[in-house]
This record gives sequence, structure tokens and C-alpha cells, in this order.
Amino acid sequence: MSKAKLTDVAAMAGVSKSTVSQYLNGRFEYMSKATQARVKEAISELDYVPNPIARNLKASKTKTIGVIVRDITGYYSSKAIRGIDDYCKANNYHALIYNTDFDSTLEARALESLYQLRVDGIIIASSGKNTQLISRYIAKGLPIVQFQLDHDDSEKNIIMSDYKKAAFEATEYLIELGHKRICFASQDFADVKSRNERFEGYTQAMAKHKINIEPGFVQHWNREEGFTNDVMDVINEVKPTAIFTQHLAITTELLNILNHNNVDIPQDISLLGFDEIPMVEFFKVPITVVRQRPYEIGHLSAKCVLNLIDHPDTPPQRTVVSCSIDKRESCRAING
Repeated sequence: MSKAKLTDVAAMAGVSKSTVSQYLNGRFEYMSKATQARVKEAISELDYVPNPIARNLKASKTKTIGVIVRDITGYYSSKAIRGIDDYCKANNYHALIYNTDFDSTLEARALESLYQLRVDGIIIASSGKNTQLISRYIAKGLPIVQFQLDHDDSEKNIIMSDYKKAAFEATEYLIELGHKRICFASQDFADVKSRNERFEGYTQAMAKHKINIEPGFVQHWNREEGFTNDVMDVINEVKPTAIFTQHLAITTELLNILNHNNVDIPQDISLLGFDEIPMVEFFKVPITVVRQRPYEIGHLSAKCVLNLIDHPDTPPQRTVVSCSIDKRESCRAING
């Protein structure tokens, strides 16, 4: 059975399409009670359901924003989305969520789709590979706010964790426990500003305490192949007393490797991860982590984009949100 159209409602009620539109938008001033009743009855009998997006395409605002994330199932993304959605609901906005699975091509399609849907603004955890496309839409007047990752020093509206300070404090915490051989495990950070800020925090803490960063202290990981170097070779040859991982996926893979090889945490090696671990309370050894505040970041991102919608001339703002260290049982004090 085909869906009823606005023209079907108008025909059954014996009124014009504009009268049905006025009824749907609550404009009853120039409509008799009898006309209202006929339109209401026609809508009910035809089971007519208006398309809110299509209706709003003719309006100045759709009361909808787009949200583009890299992994909708991730702990950070899910918390940030909740913060965005809560703020939008409180301000009578709808959020359309797009998941890219770390694919920049899907990200570009999401941006294009949301622009075609005439959303009022977009919040995006960008891959950094669609900068020109994002700039083009901003130039056309579409408010766009970025979060989670910063790829360069360009001026933009962005909500970020204070990565450098958090990495500095985490590294210094390990140093204060007596650790000097601290491995820094990260994705490639050469061309990603926010990842590089974590590395800078690590190096600054090591420099402050006059600890040399020896060859092998910096270890790389990527999403397709895992660790560049064999973890057990690193432990046996570099002999770190602590490993500081920079992403939940890195922490998870490292835990699997250590468990498989019967490496005891924290007796054999201490572990500190960036990002909270879901259900960590059920771990035999709960992991110490740098805790970000993704819900607040999502909340602030939504607030920023809605402000830009109402005040398009607002200058770009970079907002930094502090992190904290949840000290648990995976890091132990050592001597020497």
C-alpha cells in the first residue's frame, strides 16, 4: 500500500494543499473549525505521516544537525554522541548520526549527504583527509564543529581534550613511582596535531626529570597490522618497566599479548592507558587510565554548533577540556 501524500489529504478534505500545510504547522487563524475537523479526519483516515525533513527543506531551519563519527561503537564516540543528543533534545533539535568506520571516503559521502539534507550544522570527528570539502561547506555558510582529533593548526571551531597536559601528567606519575624506562605506544603522530601533543607531553615530562628517551622507547601501532615491532621482543630487548598506551585499541591489543605470554601486570611491567576501558572494574588487575570527558566534549560541541547556527559571525573557537588520571592497580612503585 502506497503512502498517502499531502495532495491526497487535500483532495479528501476538499481544501488546498496550502491549507493542509497551514494545519500541519499549527496555523489555524484563517481556518474555520469545520475545515480543521475535515483536515484532521482526512489525515486520520489516510494515515498520513508528514516527512519532517521534507517539510523543513522549505524553511529557514530544519532543526536538525548531522554528527559524523569514526566508530559509533567506540567508548569515546558513544559517550560523545550521548552528550550531543542530550543537548540537542534540550534545545528542540534532532541529531542524525553517520558512522565512517575510519574511512575518509565514507566521511566525504556523509558530509555531502548531510549538506543535501539541509541540516543546520555538522559536528564531526574528522579524518583530516576532507579538509577542503569541510572548508567549502563552511564557506557556503554551513556551521561545522570538529571534536576528538585535531590534524593541523588551521583556525576552526573545535572541542578537544588537553592532550599535552594529560600525557605530561601521566608520564610524570609513572616517573614519580620510580619508572625511568617508559615506552610510549602510539599510532603515527607525525601528521596529527592532537597525537603529537601527547608525544610532546611525554617528552616534556621525561626531559623535566632528565630521563633520556632511548631507542625503542617509542613504539608504533596501526589499526590494520597492530604493533610494528613484536611486543615481547620490545619487552626483552628494550626492557621497559612501564608502557604508556595512547588509544583504547592499543591498550586492548597489548593486554591480549601480555596475557597470552603470561606477563604479570604490574609485577613484570606497569601499564597506563589513554582512555577509559569499559567494564574495567571486572578486570583481575584494573588498569590505570587517563580519563577523557567525552560526554562533556559532545555537550560542548552541540552547544557550539547551535550557537553558530544562531550567531554565524562568531569567530572560530578552540575549546580545551581537561583530563584526569584514574589511579588503579596496574602501576606499581619501583626502586632504581
